[in-house]
Amino acid sequence: MFERTALPAGPRVITSRLPGARSVSLAAYVLAGSRLESAEEAGAAHFMEHITFKGTAAYPTTRAVSEAIEGIGGSFNAATDRESTVYWVRVPLREAQRGMDILGELIVRPRLRGEEIESERAVIVEEIRSYLDDPGEHVHTLFDLAMFGDTPLGREIAGSEESVRALAQENLRAFWASAYRPGNVVVSAAGDVSHEDMVALAERAFGTGEAVRPVFDPAPPLPAGDRVMIARRETTQAQLCLGVPGLRRDDPEAWTLEVLNAILGDGMSSRLFQSVREEKGLAYDVSSYIVDYADAGALVVSAGVDPDRIGPAVEAILTDLVRLRDEPVPADELARSKRYLGGRMELRMEETRHLASWLGGQEALHDRVLTLEQALAELEAVTSEGIIELARRLVREDLLRLAAVTPRKRGRALEPMLRLPRGGA
Repeated sequence: MFERTALPAGPRVITSRLPGARSVSLAAYVLAGSRLESAEEAGAAHFMEHITFKGTAAYPTTRAVSEAIEGIGGSFNAATDRESTVYWVRVPLREAQRGMDILGELIVRPRLRGEEIESERAVIVEEIRSYLDDPGEHVHTLFDLAMFGDTPLGREIAGSEESVRALAQENLRAFWASAYRPGNVVVSAAGDVSHEDMVALAERAFGTGEAVRPVFDPAPPLPAGDRVMIARRETTQAQLCLGVPGLRRDDPEAWTLEVLNAILGDGMSSRLFQSVREEKGLAYDVSSYIVDYADAGALVVSAGVDPDRIGPAVEAILTDLVRLRDEPVPADELARSKRYLGGRMELRMEETRHLASWLGGQEALHDRVLTLEQALAELEAVTSEGIIELARRLVREDLLRLAAVTPRKRGRALEPMLRLPRGGA
């Protein structure tokens, strides 16, 4: 399914060939994210992602960068996470060289001009304000603080308005010089391309530069923040996030958690969707998801509910969590969830962008790279007994954390709601 080459003092290159594909997707993972930041540097990794698009050695302006890809019908973007920053492009197959060159330019040859660093501060501040003004976004930031505390895992990835305004230009350039080195990059490619060609293009585009391996503080014992966190907004709906500590990224039970999450709240057939929305009519949107880092994680449920029905919604969510802990998952439901996860994986593997993300993300962040067949085998090995055992570890009343964004004078006395239904402890 894939081939891999580690260039001396350069990027690791991993590729998968899709015969007949008319596009090629390339992703470059820089092994540096917001987890490397101190409280005073909060937002530096995200700021760096922004400023690289302001111009490079070969493409000196934002317009030149964007036209280089959009002018051939391609698309591109970037995203900052806690432990990595990813840049990606998707272009017609014949433009693979241009796509790779753009990634190399953005990562190893940005201009980082002082006047553009200053002008971008205002843009990032507006981005942060947009998160604060969006209850559906802000509630997740609150939950991160409740679960991970005031640490790099709990703080907003983009930083705060105050921290972004205070970031010194020399500190941003130092962050780039240390983290954005060719040896600290994973490049993945998916399309009708040869591995040898992609390695040659990556070698030319990125050059060499020894890696400076990122070192970050270990995650705190979880949960690390307040049991309940509330923000008030003039809205007609309350946004909730309720969860418990989960698993580190490569925990032996990580695939069991994937299936548990699918059963709980991933998709319209999940228990939460059927019970909270379809049966009780408590929410339009309800789902669950997994957060996983190198040494910590969380299992989270999110929902938008009537502010006067927060109590029944929380109770319904907790009931479904306790069911996973106390009742074996029926064989047909377990099989259906495995088919859901496996089929979704198989369908996405036909998309060059998803396949490039699958390969690059595993190579950059996981202990090993799985083929599709190996991943499907891991899913198939999950048992009902394993789900109950894992749920017994995770679903504990003392581990519960709740974040809410509610209208004023609503959502009072939320902490007493964090009680597992009778029989739970």
